[in-house]
Amino acid sequence: MELNKKGHILLVEDDSSLGYILKEYLLMHDFEVTWAKDGELGLEAFEKDRFDLCILDVMMPKMDGFTLAEQLKSTNASIPLIFLTAKALKIDKLKGFKLGADDYIVKPVDEEELIARINAIIKRSTTQAQPDPERFIIGKYEFDYTNQALYLGTQKQTITTKEADILRQLCLHKGQILDREQTLKNLWGHSDYFNRRSMDVFISKLRKYLSGDDQIKITNVHGKGFVLED
Repeated sequence: MELNKKGHILLVEDDSSLGYILKEYLLMHDFEVTWAKDGELGLEAFEKDRFDLCILDVMMPKMDGFTLAEQLKSTNASIPLIFLTAKALKIDKLKGFKLGADDYIVKPVDEEELIARINAIIKRSTTQAQPDPERFIIGKYEFDYTNQALYLGTQKQTITTKEADILRQLCLHKGQILDREQTLKNLWGHSDYFNRRSMDVFISKLRKYLSGDDQIKITNVHGKGFVLED
């Protein structure tokens, strides 16, 4: 994300005209925007990138906004959500807030009001968020989580978003067992066989990236998780 951007927004809206208008309006107000045109594409985008806020249409093909919200919250419980919908019934609004929505806006959208609400939610979530470290020292390495980079002297290794997320969790729990099941639920939303195998692959890659310091170990504790030691 560019340094002058105010935040990265995931916009999930199947109406091409409204989606285009909202994306352009958000860009005009210095937000970075990823626009997905159905719920499944929205979930894919969310799993590949980091976002400061999500705007979800409710009635969409393939996966409706309420179902998508449940998936997003299972992956990141603190992600701010705004529902954007033509459904004005009280029961729908209550369902949206029960799913963890920060706001519920009924179409047609007043763009200025939408921007004001987005700014207020992002400001509130930023204020409430606990400041976790973004840079870590691992033996001879320096890990820059924000830029997804590992440094060994003048050598730089760029890593993927998932690799960075896993390594950050290992660093936050350095010397302790990082629970495999909880990490899978936090980062993938599920702990099925496929995701467990995927995590093993990422751990193997991280071991390779950190092999320049033989004091660094990522140990597999059978049935429990992993421990990072340096």
